[in-house]
Amino acid sequence: MGAVRTSTRRRRAVPWLVLGLWIAVLAIASPFASKLADVQRDRAVDYLPASADSTQVAKIQDRLPGGEATEMVVVYHRDGGLTAADRATAAEQIGRIAGRHELTGEPRGVPSKDGTTLMYPVASTEPGQDEDKRDALVGDVRDVAEGGDGLSVDVGGEGALATDASEVYNSLDGPLLYTTAGVVALLLILIYRSPFLWLVPLAVAGIADYLSMGVAYGLNQQFGTSVSGQSSGIMTILVFGAGTDYALLLVSRYREELRRIERPYDAMVAALKGCGPAVLASSGTVAAGLLCLLAADLNSSRGMGPLGTVGVLCALFAMLTLLPAILVLLGRRVFWPLVPRHGSTPKARRSLFTAMGGSAGRRPLTVLAGGAVLLGALALGALGLPGSLKQEDSFTSKPDAVAAMETLAKAYPERGTQPIAVITPQGRADETLASIRGTRGVDSAREGRTGDGWTEISVLATAPPQSAGESATIEALRERLDGSYVGGPSAEQIDLKDTNARDRLVVVPIVLLSVLLILAALLRSLVAPLILVAAVVAVWGAALGVGGLVFGPVFGFEGTDPGLGLLSFVFLVALGVDYGIFLMHRMREESLKGAEPASAALTALRTTGGVIASAGLVLAATFAVLTNMPLVPLVELGFVIAVGVLLDTFLVRTYLVTSASVALGRRVWWPGRLSRQPDGPRPPVPPKEPEPVAVSVS
Repeated sequence: MGAVRTSTRRRRAVPWLVLGLWIAVLAIASPFASKLADVQRDRAVDYLPASADSTQVAKIQDRLPGGEATEMVVVYHRDGGLTAADRATAAEQIGRIAGRHELTGEPRGVPSKDGTTLMYPVASTEPGQDEDKRDALVGDVRDVAEGGDGLSVDVGGEGALATDASEVYNSLDGPLLYTTAGVVALLLILIYRSPFLWLVPLAVAGIADYLSMGVAYGLNQQFGTSVSGQSSGIMTILVFGAGTDYALLLVSRYREELRRIERPYDAMVAALKGCGPAVLASSGTVAAGLLCLLAADLNSSRGMGPLGTVGVLCALFAMLTLLPAILVLLGRRVFWPLVPRHGSTPKARRSLFTAMGGSAGRRPLTVLAGGAVLLGALALGALGLPGSLKQEDSFTSKPDAVAAMETLAKAYPERGTQPIAVITPQGRADETLASIRGTRGVDSAREGRTGDGWTEISVLATAPPQSAGESATIEALRERLDGSYVGGPSAEQIDLKDTNARDRLVVVPIVLLSVLLILAALLRSLVAPLILVAAVVAVWGAALGVGGLVFGPVFGFEGTDPGLGLLSFVFLVALGVDYGIFLMHRMREESLKGAEPASAALTALRTTGGVIASAGLVLAATFAVLTNMPLVPLVELGFVIAVGVLLDTFLVRTYLVTSASVALGRRVWWPGRLSRQPDGPRPPVPPKEPEPVAVSVS
C-alpha cells in the first residue's frame, strides 16, 4: 500500500512540479524577452563582416568629427517642369531644415537637365549611431519638405532608406506572431477535430517563443550574437513550426497509449519513452545543421544559426516537459469529443499512404525515375531567378525613400546620385583625391571631414546607384586606391553579394558533411544517409526552380536576395532530413523484426505517413506566413522553404525515398549488419494500424 500511495503522490506531484519550474523559468526570462527588439540591427553594414571595406568605412566615419553622418536626398519633382515658385519653395524648406539641424555642409540644389527635378543632398551628424534619433531626424525633414499642387517631394538617400527599413522590421513582430499562431491554430483544429485540444500545443508554443526571445537576448549580450529582424522572425517561425511538429508526434503517441494504459500519467510516460528518442534525434539534427551557419562570414547568416537553434531547442524543451504536464493534468477530457477510452480500438480506415506506397513498391524504378525527372525539370526554373536584389527593391510596397530613388534614376540618368565614401590616410588625401578624379566612371569627388588620422572623400559616379556601371567604378577604385577603403550604400551591397558567395562555398559542404555523419551514426548505414541527403538537395533545387518561375512573372520582384540560396539550403536540408529520420528509423525497426525490405519500407510509410504529412503541412504553413510580410527577402525565403517542405513531404518521402529503399533492398543499410542479413520467408502482412494522427490526409 505504501508503494501505491508513493506512486499516486508522484503522479499528482510531477506535473505540478513541472509547471512550477516553468513559472520560475519564465520569471527569469521575462525581463530579457522584451528587450530583444532593442538589439536588432538591420542596416546593410551591420550584416557585413569586420574585414569588409564597407565595415571599415563605417567604423572610421564614426570616429570623424561629428561621428557617423545620416545622409539624405530631398527630391523636388514636377512632371511638366519645375516653376520658379517650386524652386523658391524648395529653397525655403531646405533653409528651414538647415536652421533646425546641424548639417555637415550647406545643401546645394542640383537641377536635372530636363528641368523636372531638383535634388538637395542633406547630411547631419546629429543622430550618430542612435537609430531612434536618426528616425526622428528623417521624420522631421519629411515634415518640413512638403509638396502640393502638382509638386511632389520625397526624401531618399541612405538615412531615409534605413529609417523606412527599420519601420518595416519593427512592424513585423506583432503581425508575424499573430498570423503564425492563427495558421497553426486552424491546422490543429482540422487535425485534432477537438474544440479544446488545439489550444494546449498552441499555448505551449507561444510560451516557448517567449522563452526563446529571452535566451536570444542573453546570447546577444554575452557573446555578441548578431540579431536582425529577419533572424528573430525566423526564430518565431521555427518555434511554432518545429514545436507543433513535436507536439503532433507526442500527442498521437499519447492518444495510442491512453487506449492501452488506464492512468494518463503512465500513458504519458510510455508516450515519452516511445517518441522521445526520435524527437531528440531529429531536433538535434536540425540544431546541428543550423549551427553550421556559424561558419558564415555574414553577420546576419552567422547570427541566424544560434537564434534558429535557440528556437528549436526551446520548442523541444517545452513540448517534452510543459506540454506533457498540462495534458496529464487535463486528463482524457481534453480530447473531447474523440476521447480515447481505455481498452477501446480506434476506427480502422484506409490510409492514403498505403495506396501511395503500393505504387512505389510495385514499380520502384519507374517511380524513382519519374520523380527524379520531375524534380530536375522544376530545378531548371532556377535559371529564371532574377538578378541580385537591389536595396530599394527590397520592399513589397513603395516607401518614400524608394519613390525618391526612382525619381532620381529617371531624372539623372547620366550621373550618380548616391555618394561613394572613400576613407584614406590623412597624409595621402591630395594624392588619393587626384587618383579618384582620374578613375574612369567618376563624375566628381570632394574632400570632406578629417580626423583621427583619416580623411573622408565623397565620390559621385557617372552611372546610377547600384547599376553595373557604378559597381565597376567601385571595383576600379578599390583596385586603384591601395591603403584606402571604399564604402557607402552601393559598396555595401557589393560586399553583401561577395560575402554571400563565399559563405555558400564554405557552409554548404559543412552542412552536408555534418548531416551525413549524424545520419550515419543514427541509422548505422552509409547508403541510407546518402539517399536522404540527395533527396533534400534535389528538393532544394526544385524549390528554387519554382521560385524562379514565379518571383519575376507572378510576384513582380526585381531581384533575388543574395542570401536566399544559402539560407533556404540550410533550412531545407535540416528540416527535410528531420522527417527522413522518422521514416528511416521506422523502416530500420521493421527490418530488425525480420521484415523483407519492401515490406519494411511500406510499413514504415503507412505508419509514419500521417504524422509526417501533418507535420509537413504545419511547417510549410508557418513558413508560408513569411510570404505575407512586406519585405521581399522574407517573402522569397518563406516561399522557397514552404514549397520545398511540401515537395519533401508529399513527393520525396512518400515516393522517392520509399521506391529507392525498395529498389536497393537490404543494401540500403550497407555496411551495417542489416545489409548482410539474409532474406527469410516473407512475414505475414501485419494488420492495418491506425494513423498516428487523428486526421485523414486524402
